[in-house]
Amino acid sequence: MFQEKLARAASDVQAYIDRTIQALPSGDLQQAMAYTATGGKRLRAFLVLESAELHGIAREDALPSAAAIECLHAYSLVHDDLPCMDDDDLRRGQPTVHRKWDEATAVLVGDALQTLAFELILGHSSLPADRRVELGLSLAQASGASGMVYGQALDIAAESASSPLTLPEITTLQAGKTGALIRWSACSGARMAGAQISALSEFADAMGLAFQIADDILDVEGNEAETGKRLNKDAKAGKATFVSLLGLNGAKQRASALVIQAENALSVYGDRAEALKEAARFAIARKS
Repeated sequence: MFQEKLARAASDVQAYIDRTIQALPSGDLQQAMAYTATGGKRLRAFLVLESAELHGIAREDALPSAAAIECLHAYSLVHDDLPCMDDDDLRRGQPTVHRKWDEATAVLVGDALQTLAFELILGHSSLPADRRVELGLSLAQASGASGMVYGQALDIAAESASSPLTLPEITTLQAGKTGALIRWSACSGARMAGAQISALSEFADAMGLAFQIADDILDVEGNEAETGKRLNKDAKAGKATFVSLLGLNGAKQRASALVIQAENALSVYGDRAEALKEAARFAIARKS
């Protein structure tokens, strides 16, 4: 069930993003945006659509938010790959934007995708205005200086720190860098319906941390052909990770425990949340 729903989410959201970008003025910026916003697991979009379905929100009303989170995530990857950040040459098995075009284009692509995310939420949805405002405000908080960008800033600061980060410090870093957008995605359906987000927020926090631990494990055990990016970056940079602090087996055990925690948080929804539970399991079983 999960794999089918994930594939459908990826297909629907990709088509929506393609139509949106094709309507923009043609040129290098438009082409680079389309290149950047193609591919990926679309797990965040799946979480948006699944949480919307869980709360009785029509798919067509949820699609703008699902496309928005993928655009915002794509922007973060483009900027994260820049030479002034992680300096990566490969993303999703393809040259990064600043390698295929140039650094200036990569910066502008990120800027454009970020603002497009808010345009989709605020201007392309048929949801009531107050719900759209709540979605836009919460996404700004999740992606900005108290969310994803904050986590990225902590990550950059850690590179020049005199000592490696502790486990609580890494957990705080990843709650922003990775977890904040996963939390927003999982809670968006409840926000669309004006419902409580507490259960989905607890689910997402556990799943998001498990997802990041799995990333750290993949950086050690993964295959570059499957992951589509350079591996062993953290070890070469001397950065502390969940694997370096917990050990490989300890990291795997912690990730598995978090998946159970995520599943338990969804008990209030009963069997209707089975696809979300499968998503949590996928977070640590994936190969990319």
